[in-house]
Amino acid sequence: MTDREKEILDMISKNPMISQQEIADNLGITRSSVAVHITNLGKKGHIKGKGYILKDRDYVTVIGGANIDIIGFPMEILNLGDSNPGKVKISLGGVGRNISENLSKMDIETKLITAMGTDLYGKKILDECELSGINMENSLILKNKPSSTYLSVLDERGDMKVAIAHMEIIDEIDIEFIRKKSLVIKNSSCVVVDTNIKKEVIEYLITNFKDVDFFVDTVSMAKSRKIKEFIGAFHTIKPNRIEAEELSGIKINCNEDAKKAIRCFLDLGVQRVFISLGKDGVYYGDSKDIGHIPAKEVKMINATGAGDAFIAGLVYSYLNNFDAKKSASFSMAASVIALSHEETINPNMSVKKIQEIIKEME
Repeated sequence: MTDREKEILDMISKNPMISQQEIADNLGITRSSVAVHITNLGKKGHIKGKGYILKDRDYVTVIGGANIDIIGFPMEILNLGDSNPGKVKISLGGVGRNISENLSKMDIETKLITAMGTDLYGKKILDECELSGINMENSLILKNKPSSTYLSVLDERGDMKVAIAHMEIIDEIDIEFIRKKSLVIKNSSCVVVDTNIKKEVIEYLITNFKDVDFFVDTVSMAKSRKIKEFIGAFHTIKPNRIEAEELSGIKINCNEDAKKAIRCFLDLGVQRVFISLGKDGVYYGDSKDIGHIPAKEVKMINATGAGDAFIAGLVYSYLNNFDAKKSASFSMAASVIALSHEETINPNMSVKKIQEIIKEME
């Protein structure tokens, strides 16, 4: 789309009844030129039919948790069973919400389906998500239910040492509620689910929307068990080592074990597999290629949002037709950006920044 076409499309989106002459007068061009641009917009699929009916923008739907993160950072070596001097930060979190904000920062239109209360935390989640460009119209807002809270303590290296998740409200997203969102889900470019939502809801999604490509964030070993019976229905999975072992039944102690686990998932029907092994990098695989990318050395400040950034990178890669290796590199760079900031979502996350990190990694 040309810059002029973008200007015209923007004017039409704000006022679908605007005339060609009004557009011409506003832009200082002739009406006949406007007519040509509108014809081209129609041919490119951005306008359909008479009356300048705009095509809905392509979007990704994320279904999962949204909560407030309360994170403790020790100033020195963490001593368990004792009070540690440090600092506490409060920020927005939740796997689904984190993925959504990272996608938004990558300029991907994103609709989040989550649940929150009408309490102070719920209002903050809603307001901040909307400020971040996340479409919240399809989320569930409940009175007399506390919004999700995630409390974690990091060690001196920035790695999570212990956490408590208070997330019962997410169970209010049931099959009946999801049925009401069928049109949103069906028209998505792809859908990301996290395993915080109930098993029967995940199974309903993959059973009833077979034309949609689903990505899954396994969240934890315990929660990953929800999808073990139907893991092959997902287009893309990104387990860590222990989650991959749980889902495949294969202990991963060496390179060949990781590749064996990937082949196992591919044989079950998964189209793309990415197994993150922390400091040992990422193994990736699809029907064309299985390989490994070593981890980049980085000063880790907060590991909380790295996996969520990785998933967002995989979705961006899918939408841009990257092969498996390029997808892994792009997503690793996104996770490096996430690791290097105290906030769960690095405010500097962007496609441009990711591309800079990729160059450094190479």
